[in-house]
Amino acid sequence: MTLTAPTGRFQMITAAFLAIAMAATVGGALGFEHLGGFMPCKLCLEQRTPYYIGAPLMVLAAISGGLKWPSWLTRGLLLVGALLMTYGLVLAIFHAGVEWKFWPGPTDCSAATMSITTDAGNLLNDLNSVRPPACDQAAGRFLGLSFAGWNAVASLVFLIIGYYAAFARPEKRA
Repeated sequence: MTLTAPTGRFQMITAAFLAIAMAATVGGALGFEHLGGFMPCKLCLEQRTPYYIGAPLMVLAAISGGLKWPSWLTRGLLLVGALLMTYGLVLAIFHAGVEWKFWPGPTDCSAATMSITTDAGNLLNDLNSVRPPACDQAAGRFLGLSFAGWNAVASLVFLIIGYYAAFARPEKRA
């Protein structure tokens, strides 16, 4: 069975959608961190890597499709994006499982970013009072899912779209 798509432009449009969706997802995480004050743990930061790599790759795939570069290149870039989202899904499921105490997390799981003090006199007090988040404690839940859980949902949707676009063949016009 071969998957078919209406036209060759399908890969370009899909790549552009994935680029925007991936950038919005990681942008949302950055917004929660920098505007909302949610300090990410080590696993949270690792889950962003597929998006940091994938969003620019999807921009390149959209350009490739728009400029009618070889189809194998556009499809290959879409496949790499889907593989990155597969990796992101694995990371998100692992992190969610750590939060739900299904399995232990990394022993060194603490935040890689710390707040910076501006009061040198209270430096030692600030160092003692700042507690980085642990990977096994969700910063919050929305509709029963933590940030890691929602990342799993997003990664799953993006990987399905990416694989479909990578393997769908344009319909032959009669």
